[in-house]
Amino acid sequence: MTIEQIYTGCLAQGAYYIASNGEAAVIDPLRSPEPYLERARAAGDTIKYIFETHFHADFVSGHLDLARESGAQIVYGPGAKTDYEKYEAKDGEDFKLGELTIRVLHTPGHTLESTTYLLLDEQGTPRAIFTGDTLFIGDVGRPDLAQRKGALTKEDLAGLLYDSLRRKIMLLPDDLTVYPAHGAGSACGKKMSRETTDTLGNQKATNYALRKNMTREEFVREVTEGLLPPPAYFSENVRMNKAGYESFEKVMDRGAVTLSPGQFEEIANREMALVLDVRSKEDFVKGFIPNSIFIGLDGSFAPWVGELVPDLQQPILLVTEPGREAETVERLSRVGYDSALGYLEGGIEAWRAYGGEVDTIETIRADAFHPERTEYIIDVRKESEYDGGHLRRSLNLPLASFSAAMSELDPHTEYYVHCGSGYRSTIAASILKARGFDRIVNVQDQVADILATESVDA
Repeated sequence: MTIEQIYTGCLAQGAYYIASNGEAAVIDPLRSPEPYLERARAAGDTIKYIFETHFHADFVSGHLDLARESGAQIVYGPGAKTDYEKYEAKDGEDFKLGELTIRVLHTPGHTLESTTYLLLDEQGTPRAIFTGDTLFIGDVGRPDLAQRKGALTKEDLAGLLYDSLRRKIMLLPDDLTVYPAHGAGSACGKKMSRETTDTLGNQKATNYALRKNMTREEFVREVTEGLLPPPAYFSENVRMNKAGYESFEKVMDRGAVTLSPGQFEEIANREMALVLDVRSKEDFVKGFIPNSIFIGLDGSFAPWVGELVPDLQQPILLVTEPGREAETVERLSRVGYDSALGYLEGGIEAWRAYGGEVDTIETIRADAFHPERTEYIIDVRKESEYDGGHLRRSLNLPLASFSAAMSELDPHTEYYVHCGSGYRSTIAASILKARGFDRIVNVQDQVADILATESVDA
């Protein structure tokens, strides 16, 4: 028996490859089918099933491409309606995989079709549960993503989740391994652990939502309080996962195309394309194509694209580090941005040699930052981070809602921008620059170093 968690840090997402006696199943695959096909080829396995725990909101699943490439059957739980062929399983239904059995446990709450898959070994002994977004390590799935105006509320869904956990999951043996779809960093929950697996028994003892004597009313209140608005791209990803999407191969063929500086400029003007610069923040601030936006690959790249680029059909041109072009196109496709049109061959140096205009962002370290002599400071951390300690007189404009909040700012004023590490502040500074704010100073340091420069308000 093989159980492999394939974890993708950018999305804090866990997919799973399970195999027995030459037959394999994949749970919640990402967009590219190749990692799963490679595992099957190496082991001599045939991928028989692709199990989806629910209609994902935070990424575009790879079930359709993987099914086309492998011939595997796509399986959803009860109530899942799609525009493509799939098998809608019944609650309690068993699927044979070599000597293993995978049992369907319908666990609505996060969404109505949410399903947990229980793995039984060759003796019929429960060994693991693949919980999707129903149960995380330290948390449970947020119940507000599938609410329906005039019908279901988040409180209704939270009540269903309470029932699913207590009637289906908490009755299972303590020694089961819990394999969730996400860990810390995902927007699908509030308090997820950085651990990506645990025993069910330990979760019963430590997860606030599984308290033994917790009432339904307490559960609904605690699970629904403090929920931030879901990222804007979530609803579109759900639609794509239900209706289908363009093949991954076509997306890559269109997006991973080399463009000379002349071609790059011509396409940018003709298509009104967004120039997305994904290099390191240190390289970006030293020189970038005017009006381009920075979202670095070496950060929470895909979720920030989803937060800050509202139109998934937006044509995108890329500036990348050498050798990371295809990676960038693939990571965009994971959250439904399938309209990349190519990348700048030779990068920013080729652009300079071409005679293209280059902009910069003034960037300083904390030891050169004097908040007491600075009139306007923008802190782009989350509100909870800001409340935990911030520079006096600083204005909190969280990056997730930054574009909408920019109307509060004066383009002729000098602003100092900071966050926790310099990643988010560089994104914010690039947005300000693209909107005509020329007097921007980016403070790149750990937040502790910045806050140490003066006393704080907490």
